[in-house]
This record gives sequence, structure tokens and C-alpha cells, in this order.
Amino acid sequence: MRTKSLKKNKINVVTLGCSKNVYDSEVLMGQLKASGKEVVHEEEGNIVVINTCGFINNAKEESINTILDFMQKKEDGEVDKVFVTGCLSERYKPDLQKEIPNVDQYFGTTELPGLLKALGADYKHELIGERLTTTPKNYAYLKIAEGCDRPCSFCAIPIMRGKHKSTPIETLVVEAEKLATRGVKELILIAQDLTYYGLDLYKKRHLAELLENLVKVDGIEWIRLHYAFPTGFPMDVLEVMKREPKICNYLDIPLQHISDDILKSMRRGTTKEKTTKLLKAFREAVPEMAIRTTLIVGYPGETEENFQELKQWVANMRFERLGCFTYSHEENTHAYNLEDNVPEDIKQDRANQIMEIQSQISWELNQAKIGQTLKVVIDRKEGNYFVGRTEFDSPDVDNEVLIDASKTYLKTGEFTTVTITDAADFDLYGEVAVTN
Repeated sequence: MRTKSLKKNKINVVTLGCSKNVYDSEVLMGQLKASGKEVVHEEEGNIVVINTCGFINNAKEESINTILDFMQKKEDGEVDKVFVTGCLSERYKPDLQKEIPNVDQYFGTTELPGLLKALGADYKHELIGERLTTTPKNYAYLKIAEGCDRPCSFCAIPIMRGKHKSTPIETLVVEAEKLATRGVKELILIAQDLTYYGLDLYKKRHLAELLENLVKVDGIEWIRLHYAFPTGFPMDVLEVMKREPKICNYLDIPLQHISDDILKSMRRGTTKEKTTKLLKAFREAVPEMAIRTTLIVGYPGETEENFQELKQWVANMRFERLGCFTYSHEENTHAYNLEDNVPEDIKQDRANQIMEIQSQISWELNQAKIGQTLKVVIDRKEGNYFVGRTEFDSPDVDNEVLIDASKTYLKTGEFTTVTITDAADFDLYGEVAVTN
């Protein structure tokens, strides 16, 4: 007779949300493996850990639906236990316990030791930089800080992630070295706010110093900067970017809006004039830099005039990369006290209008690349194409370079030189450059 106790425990970690969550899941999996546990990422397993996102409505819905799907599997006997961690359970644990009580246990964003204990594992402090990466082998995220001290009115991240806490430079260098020995060639630096890095530890913004140390790591060829806050941006970073070939000419700087009225209500600590001046300084210091930004439309009180101002500014600034989101009214944020008075269909229409402008800009900038020869990293093979990226593109969110796989064989994870032969709105087509 088959008994349940004979079943081998395999832990399946399911990750929802942003790259910070990907990183957290990888740390969790590294800890579980070090305790001798069998662990997989988004594959079959009889024990499930769901790392949730609680940032905006769509993300919360996805997290809740995923929990409910696994609860059904538990009821059907397909899985034995379900644990929930991450931002959603940090933010809504009492509500979730009440609404979905048959989850085995809920954990917040800072309760890794407790989660490990519930999974029969020990938290090992000495495992600096030991994690099971879930990204393609050539790139990995490097989380340089946790939490956020900014007072943005629309954002619930400080509620879920706490105050800003930088990771010391020496710890990050050790982690980068370990990643490099495993074949990682591109580090994507992430935090809620890169701009603030080091203020808590070193009493000054230390992002440039961190970069100076990371470029010395053998095997790392690209270092990419994600999520820099515009206010107080450390300009010495631009000097390092210009000087060091390993640092991609790329910066992700979420600006959210440009109308002074909206920026003030959003508590962004900046103005249209200051923002435009900052971007001009970026372009002057590093002319070849690709700037990625994200914008929010439909914020409470956003008038047609505010929106037209934003539209015109997007058209003028010609960002290389841009994403646009509709405002999500989040409880316990400062903006929740305001009336969410822009109808959903208008929010969506405004987002579409912004992306239409951006798509034309992107097409024009891509057309200018035809004939250029660029360094490209190959991420994967998809259908009849090898799919790669230039230094101006981050995985999953930016443009890609497609190379006909019937003409050339390329190894994933390797760098190659590609001549661009054609271009669409968001993708480039190329051939491997002929070397003499």
C-alpha cells in the first residue's frame, strides 16, 4: 500500500512580479539547496512556494489567481503544501489568512528564515552570493539595496519592502565574482532606488564607487543600471559610464510624469525644468546613452492639459526606451486620499496615445541603426531566429536583435558582432558581421 510519507518532497518556487522578486526567489532556492532540499523553479513539485507581487491591481489579481489555482491543486491532491511569501502577503497577510485560510502559511518580505524553517531548512548566513539563478546563464540580477525612503504618493513599495538598506560593496563584489565563475557575463543592477545607494552605509551616494569595484570582476562584460530615481542622481556615475567599457551606455530612470502640478502631487521632489535639465546633462555627458523611462497616466486630477503637456514632452525628448502604465489607486498610499477621478477608459486611451508616439520614435531611431555594426549578446533561439540584445537593451523589456538561424549557428550566452540589415518598431534584424 502506497503511503504519503514515501513521496519525495520537491519544492516548486513560483515567482510573480518584478526582477527584485526573481532575485529573492533565487536566494530562497540557494538556501534550500544548501540544506539538501530538492528545489525547482516553476516546474512540478509537491510543495509549492508562491513569491507574490502586491504592487498594482493587475499584479495583485495575478498573485491571488495563482494562489487560488494552487489551492485547487492541493484540494485535488496534486500538491501537498502551499506557502505564500513576497509583497502581497507582506501587505495583506491578515486579509489573505481570512479569505484563503487553507494556505499552509503566509510569510512577508523579511521572513526568509521563518519560511525556510517551515520548509524544513536552516537559514545559512554564510551563503553570501550563493543563489540558484533562474535567468538565462549569461545574465543575472544583482540587488544592491532593499526598500525605499522616497515619499512618492502613488507607491506602496515602502509599505511592503521597508526603508532603504544598501548592501555593502564588498558583499556585492563577492556575489558578482561567484556569478562570473558560473558563466554570468552581464550584471543587471537593481534596487527600488539605485540613486540612493550607499547613503545609509557610507553617508554619501556611492553608486560610482560600487561600479568602479564591479568592473574589476573578471568575466563580467556588461553592467547595466536599472531604476535610478531622478532626484539627487549622482552625476559621477556618468563619468564612470563614459570611462569604463563594461558599463552599458544605458540607464533606466522612471520619471512618471512631467507636468509640475502632477509631479508635486506625486511628491517626486522635482520639476519639469529640473528633469529636462538632468536629461540634457545625461545626453551631453554620454551622447550614446540609451535612456529608458516609465510614465504613469490617469493619476488623480490629471487634466487633458496635463496629459497634452506630457505627450508633447515625450515627442520632444525622444527616449530610446519607454513604458507607460495606467494609474492604480493603492490603499495606504498618500494618493489614496485623492479622488481616482480619471475614468479607466480614458486612462487606457492616454497610455495608448503615449505608446503610439513612442512606437514611431523607436521606429525612427531603429531605422538609423541600419548599416551599423553592434556588439550583441545571444539570449536564446526562438523559431528560426537567434535572439540577442545590444548594450542599449535590457532583457524582457527592450528591443531585440533577430538573426536568421538558417544562415548562422550561434551559441546562446556568447557575444557576437552583428551588422543591422533591417529594423521594425521595436526589433532589429541583422547578420553576423564578416571579420577580415
